Amino acid sequence: MLKFISDIGIPVAIDAGGSSGNGLQWIEDHHLELRSHVERSGAVLVRNLKASGTAHFARMLSLIFGSELLEYIYRSTPRTKLRGNVYTATGYPSTESIPQHNENSYARTWPHRLGFMCISPADSGGETPIGDTRLIAGILPTRIWNRFQELGILYVRNYSHLDIPWQVVFQTEDRIVVEAFCRDNGLQFEWLDDGALRTSQVNPATAIHPSTGDKLWFNQAHLFHVSTLGAQMAKTLVDTLGEKYLPRNAYYGDGSPIDPDDLAVIRAAYDSNKVKFKWHRNDLLLLDNMLYHHGREPYTGPRKVLVGMALANNAEQP
Repeated sequence: MLKFISDIGIPVAIDAGGSSGNGLQWIEDHHLELRSHVERSGAVLVRNLKASGTAHFARMLSLIFGSELLEYIYRSTPRTKLRGNVYTATGYPSTESIPQHNENSYARTWPHRLGFMCISPADSGGETPIGDTRLIAGILPTRIWNRFQELGILYVRNYSHLDIPWQVVFQTEDRIVVEAFCRDNGLQFEWLDDGALRTSQVNPATAIHPSTGDKLWFNQAHLFHVSTLGAQMAKTLVDTLGEKYLPRNAYYGDGSPIDPDDLAVIRAAYDSNKVKFKWHRNDLLLLDNMLYHHGREPYTGPRKVLVGMALANNAEQP
């Protein structure tokens, strides 16, 4: 029988009780119950779970999600790949926040499930806030929702030393492989004179959850738009590079500019419903990637959090 914990703020929190020193066996015994809780609630925290390295973590997630872990290709953030398609959490400087988002919601395919495991909590900060994506619909002004839904979002990326190079994003040194990926995934691409790459793609601003039927705000316009860097840094980059050569930017799907004030409203909508909890060593966080968004708070000291991504119980890509 599972032992539930209250007052953490997560929809479902469970105490594995140290899992008798064998976290994998505990997961094998309870993975169907955990899968059911993720499907029903969208977010589950398992506390006091013993894990023995990345291979065990990968096996735990595969059991819970009913699907093998996905490889992270067409990357948006720097990560280190470990064994079994397990990755380190995004490697941005510890002084920076990572805004709330749904993983890979800038793309046409995305993982349905995310699993995070805390190997080493930060000395201070470093939380992974989560929030219910379903609430965004009731917070955003109708005019913003309707305009984004009508036009979609154009994502433009220039892969260079100022951001992640294309060799890392696509996990290859072969231009032919990159071009094939772009064609298969509806990305327009252009090789520039200096060997850099530019891509663009128009994607929807919303998505329908395959199980619940909820229409969800599901995009990363607020992350890709240059305004996420702050007004001064955005101006400096535009003045230095020109808007066409920004590392990444977002427009309405017809190419018209997005009002930065509207993006500020969107960021505030995400922040208004986020829930923070303090990481403990051996915490396992399980998320439905469509129903729950996540981010990262600044931190001090060492912090190591692993992540694995999967489809839902052998479902097909959306």
